[in-house]
Amino acid sequence: MDHLIGIVGDGYALVAADRKVAHSIIAVKHDEDKILPLDQSKLLGCVGELGDTKNFSEFIQKNMALYALRNGTELSTHAAAHFIRGEIAHALRSSPKLCNMVLVGYDKDEGPSLFHMDYLGGMHKMNFGGHGYGSFFAVSLLDRLWRPNMSLEEGIELMKKVFAEINTRFLVGGSTFTLKIVDKDGTRTINLDDNMTA
Repeated sequence: MDHLIGIVGDGYALVAADRKVAHSIIAVKHDEDKILPLDQSKLLGCVGELGDTKNFSEFIQKNMALYALRNGTELSTHAAAHFIRGEIAHALRSSPKLCNMVLVGYDKDEGPSLFHMDYLGGMHKMNFGGHGYGSFFAVSLLDRLWRPNMSLEEGIELMKKVFAEINTRFLVGGSTFTLKIVDKDGTRTINLDDNMTA
């Protein structure tokens, strides 16, 4: 029942995830943050089985911090995406992790970028993407309304439309969302109006 959505705009990238944690038919939590900051310029949204997502995303975060300490430089978003893809593909053959991910980042040379990764080790650079049931509704809306060089305000409004569509169309509605941004100033959480269930 997870929803994970990301888009790239003019000088920024947004990633949003629902806050609900469910086990079978029981809602365990309604305030989970499924978007982990990997460093000051990268965010990893990770959905799937809770134990796998927590374990794997923290493993990635700590190994990227170790790399930065050992080498005196941080990985680019492109390099981080390849590292994550390699680790999930390697785990597939020993202890599979059910983690579907959206990595967003900002690099001084490349600007903002988004990488869509699945639990089988598939990876692709995209302008927008998503995972989970909500992505069935979100991706069709983004395909119609997303355009290159959207301003931040337009990007936030588009995400609000996506949240409203998911809560209107999806059988199990009422999801609340966490929305985070990465741009030249780093990563931060965007506070949305309460009436938008965010």
